[in-house]
Amino acid sequence: MKFSVKPEQTYGLVVGIEKYQENSWNVDGQVNDALKFAQWLSGRGVPRDNIRLCLSPLEENGTLAESTEWVIEEATESNITTLITDVLSEKKGDLLYLFWAGHGLITSTRNRRLLCADATKRNWQNLDLNSLLVYLSSDSFKISHHICIIDACANYILESNGRRLGASFEMIHLDVLSEAAAIALLVSLIGEERIEAEPETAKQLCQELGYLPLGLELVGRYLQRKLDLSLVKMCQRLGLKHRSLQNPDGDMTAQLGVEAAFELSWQELSEEAQVLGCFLSLFALAPIPWVWVERCWEDQDVEELEDARDYELLNLSLLERADKGSYQLHQLIREFLKGKLEALTEADELKQRFCQAIVAAAKQIPQTPTKDDIVIATPMIPHLAEAATTQKDWLSDQDLMWFFVCLGRFYEGQGLYKQALPWRKQCLSAMRERLEENHPLVANSLDNLALLYSSQGRYLEAEPLHLQALELNKRLRGDDHLSVAASLNNLALLYSSWERYGKAEPLCLRALELSKRLLGDDHPDVATSLNNLAYLYKSQERYGEAEPLYQKALELNKRLLGDDHPHVATGLNNVAGLYSSQRRYSEAERLYLQALELRKCLLGDNHPDVASSLNNLAYLYKSQGRYDEAEPLYQKALELYKRLLGNDHSHVATSLNNLANLYSSQERYGEAEPLYLQALELYKRLLGDNHPHVATSLNNLAYISYSQGRYGEAEPLYQKALELRKRLLGDDHPLTITISKNLQFLREERNQ
Repeated sequence: MKFSVKPEQTYGLVVGIEKYQENSWNVDGQVNDALKFAQWLSGRGVPRDNIRLCLSPLEENGTLAESTEWVIEEATESNITTLITDVLSEKKGDLLYLFWAGHGLITSTRNRRLLCADATKRNWQNLDLNSLLVYLSSDSFKISHHICIIDACANYILESNGRRLGASFEMIHLDVLSEAAAIALLVSLIGEERIEAEPETAKQLCQELGYLPLGLELVGRYLQRKLDLSLVKMCQRLGLKHRSLQNPDGDMTAQLGVEAAFELSWQELSEEAQVLGCFLSLFALAPIPWVWVERCWEDQDVEELEDARDYELLNLSLLERADKGSYQLHQLIREFLKGKLEALTEADELKQRFCQAIVAAAKQIPQTPTKDDIVIATPMIPHLAEAATTQKDWLSDQDLMWFFVCLGRFYEGQGLYKQALPWRKQCLSAMRERLEENHPLVANSLDNLALLYSSQGRYLEAEPLHLQALELNKRLRGDDHLSVAASLNNLALLYSSWERYGKAEPLCLRALELSKRLLGDDHPDVATSLNNLAYLYKSQERYGEAEPLYQKALELNKRLLGDDHPHVATGLNNVAGLYSSQRRYSEAERLYLQALELRKCLLGDNHPDVASSLNNLAYLYKSQGRYDEAEPLYQKALELYKRLLGNDHSHVATSLNNLANLYSSQERYGEAEPLYLQALELYKRLLGDNHPHVATSLNNLAYISYSQGRYGEAEPLYQKALELRKRLLGDDHPLTITISKNLQFLREERNQ
């Protein structure tokens, strides 16, 4: 274990109590544990003078304490209090370790007390742990950080007119340690050598035990007896039912296994709290927004739910408050409650409630989420994943499809295509498993997966999926169906992106004809088909054919949706782009400005579509050599994309590339090159090495090197770009030919 603070600025208060003034409380092993921990601190470079040791050994262990070179003080309340308030409080340091091995108590008001060696049934000499933690965090205590390792049973004190210790009072302390404290506890039990041999596995072991002190101690003592057992194998064996968590050693202050300790707390719960706890176990091992719980129990009084949560589950440490308005189960407790859930008569009802709430939450994720949408959606993602993978039987076919669609949408909306891919694949697999091959939802799943592949430039993988979806829709619904029109449009867009225009055009025409016949001429879907066909013609520089289609789509959207609608803004943008391609700059500028103003009005200044409009307007100004006007727009678009979508998004890469193009046009190569490099790295990470955008970035970088006479750097970049273009688009594609000419010019100039 490595400290992030200086050893000379680290202090330790180490307490080990075996012998109590109340002899019936005596226990064995705590002094040995305390000495091991003190030795561990010293071995990590902490000066011995910084470590204060308070011990109360059994008579038979007295020689163990006397044989050490440590200065040992009695573990009485007076001594320990003086060390904390008068000695350690004056030290200016980075970190204090408080290690306590002995008996502990929980009062009826849930205050935790640590019994000192001079405690008796009549004279309860103890430290209030809660008050101690408050004091350590106060301005009166100068050591800034603290790790408390409390190896003490958490017994109940039964209170009436007087206070007495019950005859049978064992109860487990369910609070958890930090990772550093958990590792330190394991070190004290099995030695530093075994931890350092498998440091990452040690962290994993602590994580799988949920940093629960009792679980860590039980497993640590089990490993003490299994000297040849690796931590990796221990992790493989681990589970709530594993014997390491069930059988405490005789010298442990806590004489219950983990499951038995949970069972005692379970018995303390009312029936309502038991049902609520079991319901919470259906959620993933992540913070649970309480508002979702309330939505699931709309027929329940809100205050009664809160009382079951606050006065029972939280009070017994079965649930913890993760953040404002969110709560989380400890992972071992969750496993325990999942077992209890199956025994409840209302188990099926609880699962249905859970699934209904998660479906409602999933549907809130928009098709193209902004960063704000992502922030809102992020807490629900682990629970969506949990429901999609473990609660399939309680979801309708449509709802199960929704889960996978929204999970894919969440990641695709951030440009995280690799993270989206497993969910798109699982969706297709789940629909096929549940519905077999011949079902409309299977066709939808095929199209969704194909669209994701297309976004990554994986056109060869996307094409057969789109073709399967189209064939399936035709077979299930007949040739004249809107789903067939949608599949035709999807396949046409793939071919347009692939620049296989000969294949795209008949599909676009068929989709448009079908939409008109099924919906009539006046329908938004018809406007979409018109836009798609116009885009295809514009890409082929067939501007005369594209313009009336774009104009018709714009007019249709205005009439059907009103002048103030996002689709109208998109239509204005499309016509402006067409005019820009024809160098009709004044007409294009007027429409781009209208689109920008409308998007700001409808969507606000902070929206990806606004960033897109800024980019388009900047490109228009760049095309006219109006560089001073273009630069701030490109910069604003880049800043907006980063803020709304995060730094790791393909739109950010494109925006970096656009700004670099501007600098390159001005021969500001020193500013352009790092932006091109950032764009290339981002494209590779998000889209993979084999994507047309990667080829474009390589070509741009090659041009920068070529323009500065760095031919040796430019040539391999051109070669990589050319090889990629040939593989993706073929030898005869215009972009392939352009890069081939660039490479040829370079070689000719180099050979002169």
